[in-house]
Amino acid sequence: MLPAADSYEGLRAAFRWRVPQRYNIAADVCDRHAAGDATALVMEEPDGRVTRFGFGQVQRLANRMANLFLAHGARRGDRVMILLGQDPYAAIAHIACWKAGLVSLPTSILFGTDAIAYRLADSGAVLAITDRENMPRLEEARAQAVPQAGGEGLRAVFLTDGSGAASLPAALERASDGFATLDTLAEEPAFLNYTSGTTGWPKGALHAHRAMLGHVPGAQFGYDFMPGPHPGDCLWSPADWSWLAGLMDVLMPAWYFGLPVVAFRARKFDPEQAYALMGRHGVRNALLTPTMLKLMRQVPDGPARSGTRLRTVLSGGESVGAELLDWAQAALNAQVNEGYGQTECNLVLGNCGRIMPVKPGSLGRAVPGHEAAIVDDDGHPLPPETLGNIAFRRPDPVMLLEYWRKPQATAQKFAGDWLISGDLGRMDAEGYVFFHGRADDVISSAGYRIGPGEIEDAIIAHPAAVMAAAIGVPDPVRGEAIKAFVILREGTAPSDALAEEIRSFVGSRLARHEVPRQIAFVDSLPLTSNGKVIRRELRERERAAPP
Repeated sequence: MLPAADSYEGLRAAFRWRVPQRYNIAADVCDRHAAGDATALVMEEPDGRVTRFGFGQVQRLANRMANLFLAHGARRGDRVMILLGQDPYAAIAHIACWKAGLVSLPTSILFGTDAIAYRLADSGAVLAITDRENMPRLEEARAQAVPQAGGEGLRAVFLTDGSGAASLPAALERASDGFATLDTLAEEPAFLNYTSGTTGWPKGALHAHRAMLGHVPGAQFGYDFMPGPHPGDCLWSPADWSWLAGLMDVLMPAWYFGLPVVAFRARKFDPEQAYALMGRHGVRNALLTPTMLKLMRQVPDGPARSGTRLRTVLSGGESVGAELLDWAQAALNAQVNEGYGQTECNLVLGNCGRIMPVKPGSLGRAVPGHEAAIVDDDGHPLPPETLGNIAFRRPDPVMLLEYWRKPQATAQKFAGDWLISGDLGRMDAEGYVFFHGRADDVISSAGYRIGPGEIEDAIIAHPAAVMAAAIGVPDPVRGEAIKAFVILREGTAPSDALAEEIRSFVGSRLARHEVPRQIAFVDSLPLTSNGKVIRRELRERERAAPP
């Protein structure tokens, strides 16, 4: 935890990591709060029904679920896929996995069959939890997935809202609510999140139990010393718990401090709905991307009409900007603190308006406990105001253990002791970092980091396409929008109808946010000598094109 301090410099000087040799996330975010009657989760259904879960109830359900997993043959270190949105069972499943020494695999309900099948096969998941709405895609993916050598595939799938043998609630009723949380090593694997893939399919970033402690300073920094002297703190974000932002920037940090989290299943972000939800439940701390804030800004008198009383907003994924900062301060009466991280190394840069000036356009400074620098490709730190790789020094408790089953990719992520983020930036003399673009081809759109590889693979699976390249192009609301360049099979005529057909085809296989908003049919693509698409050249062409 962050020590008491009234300046950034004092905070950095006083901070020390205290990561024990043995540590289990579930014991810290659930078990130690279970004796009281504090609220852990407030679940609002689309029809307006509200269900509250106390930490004691979460513990008992997680104990039952841990016993259920083990009864179905899961062994220490096995992976469990959680294919759910903001659902109480999703949160409880993570706790259950960690209690039993299993590795939770959060998986977005936005994913199509191909993306789910890849994660099933690559992770070697042995159990899965989902609901009736997502079950057909999971079953199709299960049939499609080819387990890695020695893998056996899924042993069982549990439905949160199902009946019969697959019913999770019914199975939990039969399970014991007594379970002793395993005494795990802090270095033992806890969860597996997949990154955005720039070439081919994504890589699984495997994180240890210590990653929880690694996230705490960043969460406190971004939420202005949560909980501190702020009674009534309550967190919410539209970000699903299948993403690291939702899981480790909102849900688990809140539970670490024994604070309640509001959950709501929304099909898409609706600013009016967001205001109303925050007002009804007294949300004081929210994670909202700049895109969401821009949409909220368009709602007349949103805070006043809804009774929204935010204290802090953690934002990121794209630049917030001075105008949006000023609006939030005036309209929401809330400090917006920008945070930065990635799947491999999350919440490592940020702003904290309470103890340091916020420089609009910057990602902030290194969160206490983390060391950031701008380095060259060999890992040598560069002077202030020099463009280079945004990087973070190891060892660091928030960093990944490894890329799952990819030792070469793990080694290539580092230059000496520096983890290379893949983002280019500069650092000023005071340590503020400014983002200048991606060193690779990841697209940043509406807070999502999207790899072009999956998109391109999905496009060329369409019978009309032979080759494709996807890039991010400037978008006033999303930061970047996805544009795809497609070469068609000989004899196929380009048309608006075909472009829409390809978009729908991609949407059936991947997530909604991965569907190209623009499709351009081209005769050729810029290629390297060994046949790889030069996406950088496509981006440069787009920037040079007349508006």
